[in-house]
Amino acid sequence: MANRQKILIVDDDANIAELISLYLTKECFETMIVGDGESALEAVDSFAPNLILLDLMLPGIDGYQVCREVRSKNGLPIIMLSAKGEIFDKVLGLELGADDYMEKPFDSKELVARVKAVLRRYKPAAPVPEKKAVECVEYQNLTINKTNYSVVYMGNIVEMPPKELELLYFLASSPNHVFSREQLLDQIWGYEYIGDTRTVDVHIKRLREKIKDHANWKIATIWGIGYKFEVR
Repeated sequence: MANRQKILIVDDDANIAELISLYLTKECFETMIVGDGESALEAVDSFAPNLILLDLMLPGIDGYQVCREVRSKNGLPIIMLSAKGEIFDKVLGLELGADDYMEKPFDSKELVARVKAVLRRYKPAAPVPEKKAVECVEYQNLTINKTNYSVVYMGNIVEMPPKELELLYFLASSPNHVFSREQLLDQIWGYEYIGDTRTVDVHIKRLREKIKDHANWKIATIWGIGYKFEVR
């Protein structure tokens, strides 16, 4: 029981929160429910969850602000839940650091599947007895290690959500190779994520904010096509 992963459910609709908790408990997750933003921020420290299911429309501090506060401190996975289905709301949520976004009402099985998918990306697989090759790409002033999910840029560790790191690693693993937005969406998010190509643009924007262009390499935009990790 001590090894059960913990999910913090943040939703002011008690019925929805209890239903989500029921489904996750059946999947052997430990859950905690809070109904407002302030309680959510307190629970991040006291409950120490492995993932947050975060409703956007909360009393007091809204979900966007909660996401911003959490992301400023760590890379804890966040899945946003909202009745708002407009592209603007999805893009804003992703820009603030959410790992996924689901519209209400949602299918319980899909929710559980997305929780498991995000947790798989966030937590490296358990070690195996055999020696495992390290998945690591190195350039001048940049090291991307997919084995332990770490990025070192200009000598400093850069915190970033799993999908940001995976996107950076994928591009850097194939220098000067151009990938379309559709190819990147398929490679990084796969069949478990139903989204649009603007998701890729949002993540590229966040990467560029953290990893600036270098004299020898950069994340380049190929207009009308997609992106590449350009090495000079």
